[in-house]
Amino acid sequence: MTEKPLIRTRFAPSPTGLLHIGGARTALFNFLFARHHGGEFVLRIEDTDRARSTAEATQVILDGLAWLGLTSDAPPVYQTSREARHREVALQMLGEGRAYRCYATKEELDHMRAEATAAGRPPRYDGRWRDRDPAEAPEGAPFAIRLRAPREGATEVEDLVQGHVRVANAELDDMIILRSDGTPTYLHAVVVDDHDMGITHVIRGDDHLTNTFRQIQVYKAMGWDLPHFAHIPLIHGADGAKLSKRHGAVSVLEFEREGFLPEALCNYLLRLGWGHGDAEILSREEAIKLFDLGGVGRAASRMDYAKLTHLNGVWLRQADDARLTQEVVRRLASNADLTLDETAKTRIALLMPALKERAKTLVDLSASAAFLARPLPLPFEPKAEAHLTLEARQMLAELAPLLGETDFTTEGVDAALRAFAEVSGKKLGQVAQPLRAALTGSTTSPPIDATLAALGRTEALARIAAVSEG
Repeated sequence: MTEKPLIRTRFAPSPTGLLHIGGARTALFNFLFARHHGGEFVLRIEDTDRARSTAEATQVILDGLAWLGLTSDAPPVYQTSREARHREVALQMLGEGRAYRCYATKEELDHMRAEATAAGRPPRYDGRWRDRDPAEAPEGAPFAIRLRAPREGATEVEDLVQGHVRVANAELDDMIILRSDGTPTYLHAVVVDDHDMGITHVIRGDDHLTNTFRQIQVYKAMGWDLPHFAHIPLIHGADGAKLSKRHGAVSVLEFEREGFLPEALCNYLLRLGWGHGDAEILSREEAIKLFDLGGVGRAASRMDYAKLTHLNGVWLRQADDARLTQEVVRRLASNADLTLDETAKTRIALLMPALKERAKTLVDLSASAAFLARPLPLPFEPKAEAHLTLEARQMLAELAPLLGETDFTTEGVDAALRAFAEVSGKKLGQVAQPLRAALTGSTTSPPIDATLAALGRTEALARIAAVSEG
């Protein structure tokens, strides 16, 4: 019985900018497809654009993938390290007559493009050196190596998302595979790398579909087996236009700074262009189990930040409290007005189950937890200060001794508050709101009993005293 070949996918970003949201989804789909089929997912950094590729951009890509948990099964391959191999293949094609030397000058190519544009034709190379004797070129003249592409028939692909796609070969020209300075072109290098790395499935954005027809011609010229291709529709903004900076956060790490959890962003990106019945909230394990290319749609997706934020809130509520506490402490550490000692960290941990119930992002969560680390005197929001009337301050002075007698558990303080409200003839809310203002400096917080318990007896009574005696 013939063993089924190992499925191998790759994510191949160019380090000329940030890892944007579209690239992150492409990486996710490649990762999930490989994991679903028990295969491998690898990373290739396509840094052949030396003028624009930077080490900083490369690190941002690696950091973004690490944050998303999209780990490669092998060390990253850097395309520039393989230039000798790209050149070797180009020269092999030249030696076998599948490519040829082109001595066309820059001026000739510019004129060719201008003529085509003026005539309303696509600017294609006219093949002037395709069948010409290289001996006719001036001695020592620089030359590029071009693919001798087929002129008859069509190049076709059975795309796993787009279906059967074809283009007439007459619409394609003889592309350059090796420039006159000896450097390989991107379209050629990608084919050589995908072949040598054993990539079985090329899953990428549908803006690469036109490149695919040219790359197939290189595969066929070398007699190599074609990988399976799957071209995913792009992500657009809510207005239907191509996603850009004006639509808000585009960089993956910008989402991290804005307080999104990686599992929430991955869950959202998974559902952005892929579906499985009514499944909405999917863990990494569930996504691996369910993901296949059959669920990818052909229409462009629209980025919906409101839906992402809602989804993030769902994941926050499911997240481990210790992890959230650590994240909140990290985010609050830069605030010089706070005292983040062990006591404050303990308070945040104690109140985390209640704090995360209303938060949508880690930014929200951190802001709502900040009062737990504020030293006296507290700053008061105008609405909170409005609750602290003279009558309210007197009420808090009367309440403090009763609270001090409790065990300061949520149950204990709740019972004391209810008893005080009943005896004083007030509704519980009339007691709780001034108390909340005194304890937090705000009109919003988790339930008042949980807030008191998290602050602890000494701190809670000190905050009440600062108001009632002030």
